[in-house]
Amino acid sequence: MTKVAELRDLHRPGVPLVLPNAWDARSARLVAAAGLPAVATSSAAVAGSLGYRDGEDTPPGEMFAATARIVAAVDVPVTADVERGYGLAPVELVERLIATGAAGCNLEDSDPRTGTLLDADRQSSFLADVRAAARTSGADLVINARIDTYLAGTGEPAARLAETIRRARRYHEAGADCVYPILMNDERDITDLIAAIDVPVNILAGRSRTVAELARLGVARVSFGPSLYDATGAHLAELIGAIER
Repeated sequence: MTKVAELRDLHRPGVPLVLPNAWDARSARLVAAAGLPAVATSSAAVAGSLGYRDGEDTPPGEMFAATARIVAAVDVPVTADVERGYGLAPVELVERLIATGAAGCNLEDSDPRTGTLLDADRQSSFLADVRAAARTSGADLVINARIDTYLAGTGEPAARLAETIRRARRYHEAGADCVYPILMNDERDITDLIAAIDVPVNILAGRSRTVAELARLGVARVSFGPSLYDATGAHLAELIGAIER
């Protein structure tokens, strides 16, 4: 089984793929050493570790080089957070992802620089082009389509859920393997989304939802974003501050 097939097979509703997001070779090795079957990167964490801000501030070459180092450090599949593709055409984006050895990617549907939610038709076309490029390459990719309706926070709750369901269906039709409504946390919203679509759902872990609770709701993938990177930095700051001088 290829790394891509392994990663795709790990998306099982009710038995979620747990992804404590890594940012460098060492953090990736720690994830794999803990027995987790795949590694995901966090664009915010990788950007911070390289000295850049999140939001496609990182030069693409540096982001792909960091991804390649992470892939080389572990034997498990790696899925890379590449924001919205750094302005690259789908064919080039796929070529550069495959060159890193990544088995999958996250692609978001808002402008990373402004936070503006993009038109769903435009994003669907982009995802379809990425899927087509992956198929043509012969290497394939697992595409996790991030939906930023809750991140944008606009509209009434019922309308926001309805728009999330609409986008999830469109993105799945365009070739996404999984959908990721980032910041969706309400139990009813999660269960209604899962009931309305036939595609694995990724939820961001938070203090108010354990992995076991998300599994019970039928979630297929749980990620942690930059939270571990942020916690590591906070702990390091404490250690440095405690040094006698």
